[in-house]
Amino acid sequence: MAAKPKPVLVLIETGNKKTFAAALDWPGWARSAKDPDLALEQLGQYASRYREAVDEAGVPWPARFGSDFEVAETVPGSGTTDFGIPGATAELDSRRLTAKEAARQAALVEGAWRVFDRVSAGAPAELRKGPRGGGRDRDKMIAHVIESEQGYSRLLGIKHPPFKPDDEKALEALRADILEVLRRPSDGSRLAPKGWMPRYAARRIAWHALDHAWEMQDRSE
Repeated sequence: MAAKPKPVLVLIETGNKKTFAAALDWPGWARSAKDPDLALEQLGQYASRYREAVDEAGVPWPARFGSDFEVAETVPGSGTTDFGIPGATAELDSRRLTAKEAARQAALVEGAWRVFDRVSAGAPAELRKGPRGGGRDRDKMIAHVIESEQGYSRLLGIKHPPFKPDDEKALEALRADILEVLRRPSDGSRLAPKGWMPRYAARRIAWHALDHAWEMQDRSE
């Protein structure tokens, strides 16, 4: 009989209106709901979608993995959480990163980008509106993700001149530098003054790309 896979370590971030459940060792796998139980349920439901990024990264996905969760840490959220962004760092984010762990983490971020790029390339220009008639169309969503990555890079200590979202060479150079930073072994400290810790950086960057990729998929139907 195959050994049962270890549970997925999860961070619970709870605001006044919304809770995020984020897989601490699987950057990008994070979902939100009204309360922790529902957020964990959502996390499990998105395991198969998240696996696309894992496969793109070339990272092993254990058999029968993705439904057994262990809440490793709970942190208070903020207005950022309630706005729909996993904005809280955890004590576990300060854990040391070995070279092997850092390379795996960077690969998962790159996998999330590949999913986003593939989805956006195949999406229609006009996306179905949300239940209240809102939501960005494809090109505005792509621009939003790329502009956000330019902002994220500064929190990793990376300095690039601003560029337009359609500048493919500039985007390629920026992402290469982000990955180079995330691949470095680390003692867990912040990557820049008032910047992000590498574990949180990977989680946030990958989440943002996948969240919008999944939104684009859902609103293309």
